[in-house]
Amino acid sequence: MSGPRVLVARLDDAGDVLLAGPAVRAVRERAGEVVFLAGPAGSGAAELLPGVDRVVVWRAPWILGDPPPVDRSEVDALVRRIRGCEEALILTSFHQSALPLALLLRLAGVRRIAAISNDYPGSLLDVRHQVDESVDVPEAERMLALARAAGFALPPGDDGRLAVRRPLPDLGGDVRRLAGEDAYVVVHPGTSAPARAWPAERHREAVRELVHDGHRVVVTGQERELTAFVAGRDGVDLGGRTTFAELAAVLERAAVLVAGNTGPAHLAAAVGTPVVSLFAPVVPAERWAPYGVPAVLLGDQQAPCRASRARACPVPGHPCLSQVTSEQVVKAVRELTQ
Repeated sequence: MSGPRVLVARLDDAGDVLLAGPAVRAVRERAGEVVFLAGPAGSGAAELLPGVDRVVVWRAPWILGDPPPVDRSEVDALVRRIRGCEEALILTSFHQSALPLALLLRLAGVRRIAAISNDYPGSLLDVRHQVDESVDVPEAERMLALARAAGFALPPGDDGRLAVRRPLPDLGGDVRRLAGEDAYVVVHPGTSAPARAWPAERHREAVRELVHDGHRVVVTGQERELTAFVAGRDGVDLGGRTTFAELAAVLERAAVLVAGNTGPAHLAAAVGTPVVSLFAPVVPAERWAPYGVPAVLLGDQQAPCRASRARACPVPGHPCLSQVTSEQVVKAVRELTQ
C-alpha cells in the first residue's frame, strides 16, 4: 500500500453515496486503500463505487430517520473496525453535522480529518472547509470541493460525473427474459419519503400511456405490491427481483428512467441513462436533481413545501407533484428519446 489508508464516510441513503462517487475517485488517486463508511441504506451503492476497497456499515444515531439508541458497545465496535485509517473525509449534507463522527474517528486514532463544518470544531477537524450554504451547489460538486480542500484531486481525464464499478452483473435469466433485449423505459415508483412520491395511480396511468405511445415499460422497486399495481396489465413488473447492482444493469439498458428524487435516479445518472425526474421541492433541485445526464424536471418547484425537508407532505393534496399529469411524463420521455 503506497499511500495512506483513507476513510470516506457518507452515512445516509444510496443516492447520497452515489453522489459521493467523484470525491471518492479523487481520494483514490492519492490513497493506498479507501475504506467507505456507509449506513445500511447506502452500503449497496458504496459497493458499486469505483475506487472503494472495503465497505464498513454502521447505523449512525444522529443521521438516520429511524435512529437506533446510542449503544456504547456499537460505538466501541465501530472504533475497532476503523482503527488503522490514517486520514478521513466526512461527507455530509448541508443540514448534517460532521462533528459526532469526527469525535469517533479521533478515538479510533485517525490523524487527519476533513469535513465541511460551519460549527466550531475545536480539535476534531484538521481541514475545516466552510461553504456558503445559502448558495445551492450540486451535491456531487459540494463533496468534490471538500476533497480538493483536503488535498485530493480527480485524476487527469476524469470528468467528475457519477460512475459505477464495471462490469455490472449479468442479469439473471428471469430478469433478462422479463426485461427483454430491446430498449425500454423504466418506471420506478417507490421513494424513501412520502413527500417525494408521485401518486401510484398517476404512475399506473403513465405506464399505460407510455405503452400506448410505443414504449416497452419495465417497473422496478422492492415494494412488490406497489410495482404490481403500477405495472398493471401493460408494464413488466420487476418488483423485488433485482439487487442494487442488478438494478444498475437494468437501468443501463434503458432509454429513460421515470422516477422521483430517490436513489435509482442517481443510479441512472451513474450509468448514463436520462431521467424524467418527478421532483418534490422539499429539497432544492439545484442540489439534488440527477447529475450529469439529460433530465426533465417535473413538479412545482415553487410549491409551499419548498425547502421544508419534510418527509411527509405538509400541504393538503400534495400539490407539488399531484398536479403533474401522465401526459407530461409521456411528453418528457419523448423529449429525451428523440
